[in-house]
Amino acid sequence: MNVMANPLSMFDIKDNVALITGASGAFGMVAARILAGAGCKLVLVAGNQAALDDIADECHGMGAEVTTINTRPTDEDICNGLVAQTIEAYGKLDILVVASGMNKVALINDMTPETFNAVMDANVNQSWLLARAAAGQMKTQGHGKIVLVSSARGLLGHPAGYTAYCASKAATDGITKSLGCELGAHGITVNAIAPTVFRSPLTAWMFEDSEEATKVRNGFLARVPVGRLGEPEDLAGPLLFLASKASDFYTGHILYADGGYTAG
Repeated sequence: MNVMANPLSMFDIKDNVALITGASGAFGMVAARILAGAGCKLVLVAGNQAALDDIADECHGMGAEVTTINTRPTDEDICNGLVAQTIEAYGKLDILVVASGMNKVALINDMTPETFNAVMDANVNQSWLLARAAAGQMKTQGHGKIVLVSSARGLLGHPAGYTAYCASKAATDGITKSLGCELGAHGITVNAIAPTVFRSPLTAWMFEDSEEATKVRNGFLARVPVGRLGEPEDLAGPLLFLASKASDFYTGHILYADGGYTAG
């Protein structure tokens, strides 16, 4: 097919197999909906069984084939097992989206080393283990798309107790760049989406009309050139791009879905 005659064909990921961890979380649910709508076969992974069932039912309703795995990617064996179960279910793995992770907010003298290490483990170690597991399969196939979830906080600090989160997302950016260099020769691209605040169950309060929400929102919007907070659909374009052939020449990049927040 002539790409220039039909440029939208570059974004066609119908029947691709996507493994999404953290599928019951804010970004993971959005990713599941986007890839289901694009015609992917999904393996959805989450520790919350009820929420996992809900998003799986929603994706089924969109016509997607869905396999669910109720677990968290906490160690090497589990991460390797998730890839193995994906291959058993669908015979291949085209797209990995690592949307699992966590944040614990506390000022440095109030944060325990155990809490710091827990955030680093969830956001850094588990991303590395999942990418490692997927890369082995993708090398065998000769192609693959790995999409990690970073944050604007990987680039910018925060005054209100984000030392663990900011450090973990900066490390995620480092993994993205390094693996982009390492795996490119195998036909595997590795990129990250770095959102700022977007509408989700966790941030719904920021969109309300209360005095507190308005104060926080206005303070944030003063730094956002497009003048609004993010909506779930703002993540669709970046994810479809990074999951499709359209991004075959792009690897090791951090794509900021932030309305210009990190530009100024």
